[in-house]
Amino acid sequence: MKACYMTDSGRVRSHNEDSVTILKNANDEYLLVVADGMGGHRKGEVASSIVVSRLGKRFNDTPSIGTKLDAVNWLNDNINEINKEILEYGENNIDSKGLGTTVVVALLTKTYLIFGNLGDSSGYVIKNNKLHKVTKDHTLVNLLVDAGNLTLDEAKTHPKKNVLMKALGAAEKADLDIFDVDMESEAIMLCSDGLTNMLTEDQIEKVLIDEELEIEEKVDKLIKKCNARGGNDNISIAYLTRNGE
Repeated sequence: MKACYMTDSGRVRSHNEDSVTILKNANDEYLLVVADGMGGHRKGEVASSIVVSRLGKRFNDTPSIGTKLDAVNWLNDNINEINKEILEYGENNIDSKGLGTTVVVALLTKTYLIFGNLGDSSGYVIKNNKLHKVTKDHTLVNLLVDAGNLTLDEAKTHPKKNVLMKALGAAEKADLDIFDVDMESEAIMLCSDGLTNMLTEDQIEKVLIDEELEIEEKVDKLIKKCNARGGNDNISIAYLTRNGE
């Protein structure tokens, strides 16, 4: 396995509210997490760092995640505990009331790969040199598309395309969407919407399948491409590939 993660504030935002990590535990299991904090002066970066640091510590403290069902329960239990912590932080810190964060997470073991997400940070896999989106964004425009009230093209330029319907810190219960992912996938990529709002999936795929680039060069190139197009948001990427396994 080869892994790389990076985050960048972009060219417009004064600070970075994203958090990202990739970890491996004692049983050679991998955890990938990207969280995109919301709130600006309300400390969205606090919410995203709570997600990454708490999930990371609990993963490192767990010798093995166990079965696929164990992993689903582990994710749901921990995400709900973290959601409560974010809500409590907002209640106890008046200047941070209303903070929140998206989360997208992947757990890879020897026998299964699962994704989970809340919000509009995204999870992808590469299979047969093609990029495939696994997660589904919890946005207003996606609801409108599903209802047949918007086309996909209209959704891309809709003025409310960034309005979230789900996020950590937004409700008492966090309903994480879980996806059972094909183990034959060659690579995993998680990202914040700072990447997907600036580059098309075809543009992202072209960089990730470039055999001339090392993994760190691929991630760095994607971030530079976003910034070259304006860098309107924080950009975070977690990328893991089986090449060199």
